[in-house]
Amino acid sequence: QVHLVESGGGSVQAGGSLRLSCATSGLTNNVCMGWFRQAPGRAREWVGHIRSNGNTIYAFYVEGRFTISRDNAEKILYLQMTSLTSGDTATYYCAAGGALYCPTVDQADYWGQGTQVTVSS
Repeated sequence: QVHLVESGGGSVQAGGSLRLSCATSGLTNNVCMGWFRQAPGRAREWVGHIRSNGNTIYAFYVEGRFTISRDNAEKILYLQMTSLTSGDTATYYCAAGGALYCPTVDQADYWGQGTQVTVSS
């Protein structure tokens, strides 16, 4: 059975940093993993994803500030967030795609339960 469990969320002041983790179980290391977020009253949006070979792609609104990495031995996905702004306030989710596709808002094999990030200005 597959499980994705996010952690590391919390409250931080604008300009600060946070690192989110997504502990996985039941997944192989060859799947593409992604991060998403959803702010109150807004649709869920894609943050970025990382393929099994470590290649990453980011949404333009986090490019240069957020970094996705993965520890395949520990089966943990990370999201390092820096230079946070109030616009980054949201619930953050990790999701798993497949070996041949990366997760999107509309298509993912598995989702975590989310972790809240609140950035105060």
